[in-house]
Formats: sequence, C-alpha cells, structure tokens
Amino acid sequence: MAVVREFTLPDLGEGLTGAEIVRWLVQVGDVVAVDQPVVEVETAKAMVDVPCPYGGVVTARYGEEGAEVPVGAPLITVAVPGGSDDGSGPPVTGSAVDGGSGNVLVGYGTAAPTARRRRVQPSPGPLRETTAAAPGGPLRGAPAVDPGEPSHKTAAAPGGPVPETVVCPTGPLPVISPLVRRLAREHDVDLRRLKGSGPEGLILRADVERAVAATAPASVAPAPGTPTPVAPAPAATAPEGERVPLRGVRGAVADKLARSRREIPDASCWVDADATELLAARTAMNAAGGPKVSVLALLARICTAALARFPELNATVDMGSREIIRLPGVHLGFAAQTDRGLVVPVVRDAQKRTLEGLSEEIARLTEAARTGTLAPAQLTGGTFTLNNYGVFGVDGSTPIINHPEAAMLGVGRISPKPWVHQGELAVRQVVQLSFTFDHRVCDGGTAGGFLRYVADCVEQPMVLLRRL
Repeated sequence: MAVVREFTLPDLGEGLTGAEIVRWLVQVGDVVAVDQPVVEVETAKAMVDVPCPYGGVVTARYGEEGAEVPVGAPLITVAVPGGSDDGSGPPVTGSAVDGGSGNVLVGYGTAAPTARRRRVQPSPGPLRETTAAAPGGPLRGAPAVDPGEPSHKTAAAPGGPVPETVVCPTGPLPVISPLVRRLAREHDVDLRRLKGSGPEGLILRADVERAVAATAPASVAPAPGTPTPVAPAPAATAPEGERVPLRGVRGAVADKLARSRREIPDASCWVDADATELLAARTAMNAAGGPKVSVLALLARICTAALARFPELNATVDMGSREIIRLPGVHLGFAAQTDRGLVVPVVRDAQKRTLEGLSEEIARLTEAARTGTLAPAQLTGGTFTLNNYGVFGVDGSTPIINHPEAAMLGVGRISPKPWVHQGELAVRQVVQLSFTFDHRVCDGGTAGGFLRYVADCVEQPMVLLRRL
C-alpha cells in the first residue's frame, strides 16, 4: 500500500516568489531517496538543486524545462510505501522516513510538519505513471471519465463551445498549470466537475473561462425607448515587437533598481585620478611571487580603508523608525557580468581580509558567478558595492545604488592620457572614479572626502600604509 505525496516548490528565501525549471534530475518511475535532488531551478539570485523530502517512486512531474513555477506549485508526486491508499489513513504531512528530511531549504526540512491544505489521494487500483504533458503531447495517467457517468451540460458560453461538466474520480486532477488552479479558485469553479478539452482530458485555462462565462448572469435587453449607451473608445493597442519576460536575474535587477530610484535620494560626484603608481605597485607585488593580486582587489582594499575613515557611508536607512543604521562590518559587493545577467557577489567582512585574501575571494566568487553556482546567501547582505565598469571599455558612469545600501563606487577604464605630472606634461594611466551616495546618510562634504581619499590612495598607494 502506498500514499501519493505531492512535493511543491518550497520558499527558497530572500522574498523569492518563484523559479524557472532548468533541468529535471528524475524521470517518472524513478525511485528517489529522502533529500535526493529532483530538479534544478534558477531563481532571481542563483541556480539551486531542490531536494525532495519524500522517498518513494516518482508518479508525476509538473512543468517542462524552461517553465516558470511559483512558490507552492506542485513539482512532483511521489508514491511513498507503507501508507494507506484507501483514504482511511491520516492526512499526509511529514516525511516518509522517520527522522524527517535532513536537507533544509527555507520553508521545509527538519522542522515539525505543518498541516497541508488538502489531501492527495491516489486513484483506485494499481499505481499508474503520470507525467505533465509537453505542449502538443498527451497527458498520461490523467483520471479517465467513466462512460457510464452522467454528464451535465450548462448554458452555452457566448462565442465558444458548450462546457461540459463531469464528476471526476478521486486522484490527481488533470491540471498542470497553477494559473488554471488559481483562476478556478477565484471564480469558485469545481475542477472535478469540469471536463478538459486538452489531450487526455487536460483542463486548460480556456475550459475554466468558458465555465465562468456560462455561469455569468445573462445580459438584460434595454427597455424600448431607452437610449443606447455610447461605447467607450477602444483602448490603445500595445506596441508591436519582441516581448522579453522580466523574470529571473533580469527581473530581480529591474525590481531592485526601480526601488532604489523610488526610495533613495541619490547624488553623484566624480574625479579623475592618476593610477600609474597603483599599477606599478601591483606589478611589483606580483613579481615578488605568491598569489597574484588583481586591480579589483587593490580597489577593494582602498574602499575598506576609506570606509574606516568615513563609517557613515557603510550604512542603511530605516525610514520606518527614521534612523540611520551604521553597520559594524564591511560586506563588500562587487558587480560581475555573467551570461545570466548582472549579479553582485558579496565578500563577507572584507575589512578583516588581507590584500591577497581579498584577491582570492573575489576570484572564487567571480568564477562561481560565471558558472551559476553561487548560493543565494552569497548574493545578499552587502553593505557597500564596488562597480568596475571599466572592463567594458567605458570611462565613466553614474551608478545606481544597490538598495538598501547607502553608496557605490564606480571605476572606469584605466587608459593612457596626457596628464600634468610634477609640473610637466606627461602620458599617464588615468582613471575616472564615480561615487553615488544616499544624501540622507551624509552631505556632500563627507562624500567628497571619501572620494578624495580613494583618489589619493589610487595616485599614491603608500597612503594605505597609514591604515595598516
């Protein structure tokens, strides 16, 4: 005897509301163990392998690769041995193995089981394989309609076929779309009494919409002599062109930048600096042997020294309590462009790391960002961001603050330019530094002092010795 348990997409943390299915790791009919990863998903922050807290045989998969799945939507169903399949057993709630799941994602795991909203019962008879239908393909294992079961036709919906209702047997409903389920809930449509028009009886959104239209009250004809109301002007048509969904990393970036512009009164200042001595110092350090030091690591070390002098910029604003919160540690984020879009990995406690330690950590996080293996915790919690857009061959920019931080330093490309050096015109390696700050945490004097100190360290790296 077995009980079919439905495993839904858990809350992956940090306010994420859904994920995109990248790759299925199991097939229908496979035997899975407790905490075995069953699907790889991409959230707005990282790629995540999702482990299933149940052990048994996979009886169904919901969603194709590339589909967007909201939190709480079903991923798979698992036939767990040792349960009751006649509906007389207790409601299905916890893990199938004593001791529970040991692999914890936010929202489920070793915590005490919580009551489920509904109970999934298998169809009578032997357990059958089911799987979500691909577009245009059949749905195997959907509940069959008994030919002897009476059907009831409702009033015809305007402009569409007559929806047919039929009482479905117990078992998984032939519905794979969470949007269809939500639409049915909003309009009180009983999916078990609805016959789907999709392959093998799959219930589609159009089926639910026809059922809603069929139950809507008929329009009342106007009385004789009543003036006909003037129809409103048609709404402007949407512009034509390619539509790209704002989801995943691109959607998360859009939300964060829009919120930053709405909430933070930012201001920017910039300065050109002679980076010739900084590059010479890096060359000398790398020639001395040991781990190589990157230019980004040198700039990160300069930022931590500057924040030690101007701690009001390592802060966040709590408008609910009308307080500025100055943070004790510098969790330094740095912008990294990847195939998935712009991400900002965070170096924890950057102020405690050596120059070599910063270089190694930045290199490690950059590689993880490019391969999509960064954990969500490695992309959150930053207190200050360093943005090296010079790698794109541009000189300057006005960075948008990474909400809820208070400031960001932007670095343009380092290129040879004419420069007055020691009273004479010379060709030097010049860089533009841009600084954007939250005007609520400080005034221009503090921001200017921070940027000037950074420029001094770039021009004369020996200035850093004062802070070592």
